[in-house]
Amino acid sequence: MSQIDLDHFESIFIYNCFNSEEFLATVIDHTSATTFSDRDKAKVFDVLSEYFRKYNKKPNTTEIKTYLVTEDLRSAFKRVFTSLQQIENITNKTELYENTEQFLKEKNIFQTIKDYTIELQSGEVNTSAILAKIEKACSISLNTNFGLDLYRDSQKLIDDLITDNPVIPTKWKWLDDKLDGGLQKKGRALYIFAGQPNVGKSIVAGNLTSNIADQGYNVLLLTFEMSEMMYARRLASHITKIPIRNLKSECATLKHTLQECARNKKGSILIKEFPPSTITVIQVKAFIEKLRSSGVKIDVIVLDYLNLLYTKEGSNSYEKVKYIVEQVRAMTYVFSCPCVSFTQISRSNYNTTPEIAAISESSGTTATADFIAGIYQIEEDAENNNIRFGMMKNRFGPNFGSMIMNIDYSTLTITENEDAQISDYTDDAFDVLKALSN
Repeated sequence: MSQIDLDHFESIFIYNCFNSEEFLATVIDHTSATTFSDRDKAKVFDVLSEYFRKYNKKPNTTEIKTYLVTEDLRSAFKRVFTSLQQIENITNKTELYENTEQFLKEKNIFQTIKDYTIELQSGEVNTSAILAKIEKACSISLNTNFGLDLYRDSQKLIDDLITDNPVIPTKWKWLDDKLDGGLQKKGRALYIFAGQPNVGKSIVAGNLTSNIADQGYNVLLLTFEMSEMMYARRLASHITKIPIRNLKSECATLKHTLQECARNKKGSILIKEFPPSTITVIQVKAFIEKLRSSGVKIDVIVLDYLNLLYTKEGSNSYEKVKYIVEQVRAMTYVFSCPCVSFTQISRSNYNTTPEIAAISESSGTTATADFIAGIYQIEEDAENNNIRFGMMKNRFGPNFGSMIMNIDYSTLTITENEDAQISDYTDDAFDVLKALSN
């Protein structure tokens, strides 16, 4: 990113606020009087902003004059108007918005540092609030993509229809059939598995991680509850088929098998542990950016689990979870890779097929996720080494059905039960088919 002259860009910024309603609408929520070093420009922006928020349009010269009720304001506008006569505006729209985004980020970070200095001198430093402000400043994004013109861009639609959609298989046929082949390789998709505590969410996470890496993809497994070494033991047992309890006595075989995986150019599995409820989505993004800058390509992100991410946004658990889920899904756009995560269901849905309303803070999660499957066990499943998947939401295919899976608890390996009956109908549809068959 090239460096910009912040003082000079203030003039370009206010010039475009005067002359472009689109520009003013784009920047208004990220800008305040403190954004400007020049107090005259701050006063001008306050007037433009107040008018725009009230009437949802940019004021013309006559309308601006009605706001200049003091000599101080009139003088400020006159000085700004005079200075703008010398401005050579940026005509390249992409360049203008890129520079504006950088300008706003730097200005907001500078203001946060300034506030921190004042707090430090007073002896009252709220580091959490400062971190939240910096995170908010770093997340400013001015999107200028106007989308798809359905009539004029019809060929883009046709090209998309006849192009195979790249996917990453989960290697569980039932699930891949539901997902139209697997996880969306280009991202823009959040997949969530919901289940009660101790039902096997982390086992599912480990199996998906291993299945994906086995196809040559790099998986980042972020754990907020289980240690890196505990996850490593589980994955190593699953990959080598050495029972967890025997890993210590079979270290030579374990090492040889894992080295063979590396030599055969199988995908990498990177396990990173963070303390629960301490790391934000923005910090996760920053960590992934560091990986990418060091040359590590991430193909799939696995988060175990969503509710253990941290945010100061929102005044209650619903708003907090909603914000986290939205930010995690947005992350799949930034890194062009899918994300798989996990969440809890309410106690009333234990030991039964979960319903969409069973998810904690359900509407905040279910409205955003692209795919949700329940993980559950009925009474006899645990002793029969079974676990069940049940469809709850699916933007990629059928939104119903369930599947019984087998678990080898010695290696924590999940496989499809080919002899298990698969229910691919809703209760009403199943009753209709049954009636027709009679």
